[in-house]
Amino acid sequence: MNKKYKIAITYGTFDLFHIGHLNLLKRMKSLATHVIVGVCSDEFCLNKIVKKQTTYSTEERVAIISSIKYVDSVILENNSDQKLSDIIKYNVDLFVIGDDWQGKFDHFKNHCDVLYLKRTQNISTTKIKELIKNA
Repeated sequence: MNKKYKIAITYGTFDLFHIGHLNLLKRMKSLATHVIVGVCSDEFCLNKIVKKQTTYSTEERVAIISSIKYVDSVILENNSDQKLSDIIKYNVDLFVIGDDWQGKFDHFKNHCDVLYLKRTQNISTTKIKELIKNA
């Protein structure tokens, strides 16, 4: 099967890896020959914009994502302005993100196609953390 895209990219924290993450990566691999995943660094996650405490370190999250068969390359996301420069640097022709970000990355359409994928129902890292906290 010929894939429509050569290089697809997505970004995320990927803390507490779950089936929703796997579904996203699997779908990306069905669309593109090479899948790049930008993993949010601990420093970026904790900055004033993101304000997200992770359960696993950057190194642990990178190790998990790197071991997924649908992922070809892993890079670190260190700031919010990095996405566009990565699209250009890696010759990306497809940017993929969950549909909870609908419209937020339309400005990338001058450089590549943008696809907002429907999230897996009833699953999120936040939901998992809440279940653990309330157990």
